[in-house]
Amino acid sequence: MKSRMCSEKFMRYPNGLCKAAVFSYDDGVAADRKLIKIFDKYGVKGTFNLNSGLFDAQDWNNRLNEDDLFKTFAGCNHEIALHGQKHIYLTKVPLAEAAMEVTLNRLYLENKFKRVVRGMAYAYGAYNDEVVSALKSLGIIYARTTEPSYSFEIPNDWLRLKATCHHNDKRLEEIVDKFFASAPEKEPKLRESLLLNIWGHAYEFDNDNNWDLIEGLCARLKVSGDIWLATLDEVYDYIKAYENLIYSMDGERVINNSAISVFVEVRGKTYEIGAGKEVVFEK
Repeated sequence: MKSRMCSEKFMRYPNGLCKAAVFSYDDGVAADRKLIKIFDKYGVKGTFNLNSGLFDAQDWNNRLNEDDLFKTFAGCNHEIALHGQKHIYLTKVPLAEAAMEVTLNRLYLENKFKRVVRGMAYAYGAYNDEVVSALKSLGIIYARTTEPSYSFEIPNDWLRLKATCHHNDKRLEEIVDKFFASAPEKEPKLRESLLLNIWGHAYEFDNDNNWDLIEGLCARLKVSGDIWLATLDEVYDYIKAYENLIYSMDGERVINNSAISVFVEVRGKTYEIGAGKEVVFEK
């Protein structure tokens, strides 16, 4: 097969892996604490999309109060992302109000947790072109919708980001099995890396009494050993670093001006392009 390979370049995740998995959970609820313990047990990373103006709404799916939110997420090994200050429909208020909803949410989370917060999930999955344009001006790098893609393709529209599916989707088992069975590195032509992106609300595991679903999936991910377990912002930064590689005219020499190593497969061989390094591919 190697003799048939041409010079196409395929992105590979850290350490040359072909698959990555991310999890995105909304609202900042008491059940997040149990979910974090499961993630940590299996080395899985999560992105938690938090509101910052609903600390007196514990009756709404058992949301965390301000003190408990800080205790739960301060210093954790997971990404903190935006979900709006008060979880409003951004499409049902004037654009300035929608921008303020996101701005106040970002200011609070960044000041409270002493970290830069750049990602987001749309409350109710509501967005439009005006909202997307506003998010760009506010420095938001991605915004997850509630629409399923049912695919593992690398995103090309990060501010209209579709997850693969919700964890309660009736097709979840079929989709997950397909993901684990996939081996892009063994395909003769379609060798693109894959991304599994699952979203939901942790309180749904309590409501549906199916914590075994998420624990089983996390256990499979750990055992597989060939899947990059990352947060959404880590995946975003990695893909952007890959997209910003600088190639020579003939495509045989590449420079990585980013601050992280990037992996690329050419003619069946995987190369690590170190931060600030230049590599020449073997012919």
